[in-house]
Amino acid sequence: MSEKVFLGVDPGRSKTGLALVDERGKIIELYIAKTAILRVELEQFLNRRRVAAVIIGDGTNSEFVSEQIKRVLPWVRQFAVDEAYSTEEARQLYWKINPPKGWRRLLPLSMQVPPEPLDAYAAVIQVHRYFDEQIEK
Repeated sequence: MSEKVFLGVDPGRSKTGLALVDERGKIIELYIAKTAILRVELEQFLNRRRVAAVIIGDGTNSEFVSEQIKRVLPWVRQFAVDEAYSTEEARQLYWKINPPKGWRRLLPLSMQVPPEPLDAYAAVIQVHRYFDEQIEK
């Protein structure tokens, strides 16, 4: 039996965070796509993987991004989640996965800026929020 894979999406005007997350909440893969060519990049990112559901944040540009995803995955259900404060949670997740090394570990995390965009980590947060909502029901 194969494991369910969820596509998390953090929509934006210029870039869209994408994350493949398994049913236990474990990150499989992260990617940041250019929103203007999202369909092409999404097809390459998925690389024929089967997706159980798409979890998309309800913020900036979510309607456009949702339509682009429907064109690539027309048979997959989409669920919108509240993406308020997801970037802050994504920052915490980033540091949990990638703790600072060397002298940087001595600085408080609140004073450090992650060296990469957090959009894909925010997409993971969308999936985790969806899982939390399902548990509450």
